[in-house]
Amino acid sequence: MSAWFFDMDGTLIDSRADLAATVNHTRRDLGLAELPQGEVLSHVGRGAKYLLAHAIPERSADAGELFKIFMSHYGEHMLESVTLYPGVEETLAALAARGDRLGVNTAKPRFAVDAILKHFRLERFFGKAVVAGGDSSEMKPSPVPLFDCARLMGHAVSPDDWMVGDNWTDIQCGVNAGVKTAFCLFGFGVPGDVPPTRRIRSFRELLAG
Repeated sequence: MSAWFFDMDGTLIDSRADLAATVNHTRRDLGLAELPQGEVLSHVGRGAKYLLAHAIPERSADAGELFKIFMSHYGEHMLESVTLYPGVEETLAALAARGDRLGVNTAKPRFAVDAILKHFRLERFFGKAVVAGGDSSEMKPSPVPLFDCARLMGHAVSPDDWMVGDNWTDIQCGVNAGVKTAFCLFGFGVPGDVPPTRRIRSFRELLAG
């Protein structure tokens, strides 16, 4: 029996349009020009505050106010265009059916994580084993959020476990925790120098490993 720790953006969900739109709503509110979607997404993966500092550097000194504006817009728009990647629900069901433990390890804000999991009825697969941005004392690539997630599922981390994500922070987190890693080529994160155990082109490929 293995445990699986999943990132969200670019792994379970395709949230590109909503994230980019929210950043650009915020930029417009501040009288700034919009950014191309690709530029916004290049900063996703290390939490909302990191995203804002790099996607709206013109107002980085006003981090608190910037965060409030962004969160207000994201709360309004986060479910408009978000979709599950193909094969996510059936793959999670198959992993759970064979007795594996499933958890979420994401830098995404808690309110958004809970709303999106509920929207797609995925909370039944994870139960309490959900660690969102700000829930742990450290963030990925630290292994601390993964260890916290394992504790929530009542599991002792082992080398047979997996961290699944689309960003270098996910892979480094898994390596730092001593687990296997799967890099999602279909996501929109940034690969790093540390090679993953596997690279997958579809979510269903997880069932082979």
